Amino acid sequence: MSVVQKLHIASRYNTLRATEDASGDVYQCNMHADLAQNPGRACFRTTLVDEILQYQQSLADRLRIEQQKGDNRIKHVVLASDSDVFNLGGDLELFCQLIRKGDRNSLLGYARQCVRGVHAFHAGLGVGAHTIALVQGDALGGGFEAALSCHTIVAEEGVQMGLPEVLFDLFPGMGAYSFLCKRIAPHHAEKIMLEGNVYSSDELFKIGLVDVLVPRGEGARAVEKVIRNNQRIPHARAAMHRVRNMAQPVTLEEMMSITEVWVDTALQLGEKSLRTMERLVRAQYRRNGELKEAGAYN
Repeated sequence: MSVVQKLHIASRYNTLRATEDASGDVYQCNMHADLAQNPGRACFRTTLVDEILQYQQSLADRLRIEQQKGDNRIKHVVLASDSDVFNLGGDLELFCQLIRKGDRNSLLGYARQCVRGVHAFHAGLGVGAHTIALVQGDALGGGFEAALSCHTIVAEEGVQMGLPEVLFDLFPGMGAYSFLCKRIAPHHAEKIMLEGNVYSSDELFKIGLVDVLVPRGEGARAVEKVIRNNQRIPHARAAMHRVRNMAQPVTLEEMMSITEVWVDTALQLGEKSLRTMERLVRAQYRRNGELKEAGAYN
């Protein structure tokens, strides 16, 4: 029986399907839960970002109370998707609107919310949880950053992953550099960010950016295996998280500073870059069988 089959619905959100197992050891949130009934783009829409933060805070509060009562079992938090993609990244439609308006405050507010979310996954929600990204569909831009923020990335074969922001003269500024440099050399991280190529999960597994690679349809079972292995060595796994944070810290302050550079860079983009963003937005709508009928998206 797979992890997903063992889980039952724990709470209700509009864009998330939040579930947990009966033992209280495994918690899973699936993004884009609303898209089956309301077709749209599987990206980090503002509502999705806000609900992820709400979910993280609520779960962290629960786990903290359990720890105070003496429950020191290692907990696992799985980030997955109900769509055929993991996540296509930041809301480019919103970016275009805010950049044209010169609305720095709103753009920075959105970016900071995204940073809080990925940093929370990186920090184990502040309660020592082990976070796992279950990538069964494409993870691009901010979607790839979200996967990289997790302690373990389980990906199915043939999935496309990458940071294509350079296509519109921008860089991925919500965690990519910090998280890549924990896995590969900084010069290699910069190369990936500046070339903007999209890679298969098979390629990324070979260079260490994917931890577990499995055939299509085997991702959930692989997550279950990762969890079982961690549960056999709970003290060693918990200690390893602490040691890694000592040796290779990624602070929220660092990430907030980087995302300010991202915002200021975004506000300098010209029409050529914005039109490229708009073409990508149209492609995202077409991918989901939805046509945008107004404004620049005709």
